Amino acid sequence: MKENNDNFIRVGITQGDINGIGYEVIFKSFLDARMFDGCIPIIYGSPKTAAYHKKAMNLTLLNLNTVKNADEAVPGKLNVINCNDDNVRVELGKSTEVAGLAAFEALQMATSDILSQKIDVLITAPINKNNIQSDEFKFAGHTEYLMTRAGAADSLMLMVGENIKVGVVTGHVPVKKISENITVNGILGKLRMLNKTLIEDFSIRKPKIAVLGLNPHAGDGGLLGTEEINIIQPAIAKANEEKIMAMGPFPADGFFGRGSHAKFDAVLAMFHDQGLVPFKLLEFENGVNFTAGIPFIRTSPNHGTAYEIAGKDLASPSSFRAALFLACDIFRNRNQYKSLVANAMKPENVRVNLGNEGDVDVDFNE
Repeated sequence: MKENNDNFIRVGITQGDINGIGYEVIFKSFLDARMFDGCIPIIYGSPKTAAYHKKAMNLTLLNLNTVKNADEAVPGKLNVINCNDDNVRVELGKSTEVAGLAAFEALQMATSDILSQKIDVLITAPINKNNIQSDEFKFAGHTEYLMTRAGAADSLMLMVGENIKVGVVTGHVPVKKISENITVNGILGKLRMLNKTLIEDFSIRKPKIAVLGLNPHAGDGGLLGTEEINIIQPAIAKANEEKIMAMGPFPADGFFGRGSHAKFDAVLAMFHDQGLVPFKLLEFENGVNFTAGIPFIRTSPNHGTAYEIAGKDLASPSSFRAALFLACDIFRNRNQYKSLVANAMKPENVRVNLGNEGDVDVDFNE
């Protein structure tokens, strides 16, 4: 009996830097046949490059299926779409201009496909942020590129682990420019996105969010900086007025040192390393980078190209697997949320009460 492909989540996977560990972690993940359950993986890359990595890893039983487009992809196989010139050369462990172009071409096609809903979720393998730069790619990383392609005004980099979720107010920003990028509206915008994604994508009904300070000891009452008093506290107060349960600002060192993150559904850090250093210490093997605030689902493993171990069969697929599982979970959660909201708005599920003075009170039956 023919399988109904509508029951499968179509997972687009960009190859990333072809000289890094991208193909290795992808292939190692799908050596487990259970990874094909419920999803159709589609690698945006090159059949020639994929074959090179397959041979280098001696994976004779790995089943690759070359397709022209996402519509031709089938369950139970690693489908590969050709995005590159056939003359692409793999040089393991090296940063090359060719590898940068190959990574961009794959990302460009996969992004176009998810924007046109040919795939359901997108997982990006690591790129080299230097060799991918060109006239068409002038971005600090994946997040900024995807946000621009999606036409989103802002986005939130959310690191997701088994026991902690960490978002950042300022992402890929030089340290000397962090303070000038911390604003009341900026923090409030990130809190709105974080609260929304926790409810819709992670099925947390009433999220509790911890907000970290910017300065040592969260400013120590203004002695070590005034951003907490003048910017962060007002942003938290405005978020509370919008029924967002944000608390803080907390001194980052003591907050993580005491394990206070376990009391919250997510943490909002002020800058990249403030949030990602403790996150990676706690969740490096299974951590996932999720981009909230854009209209499609994108995740990425919690590591880089790892040139130093490329081709040595040392790369762990744990983070890539976690990225795939998370993307599929969010896809299901988001659809379930949309269904619940649509059902709640049906006339038979709305109850209208007229008060003593003629006021109208509308309830949604659960």
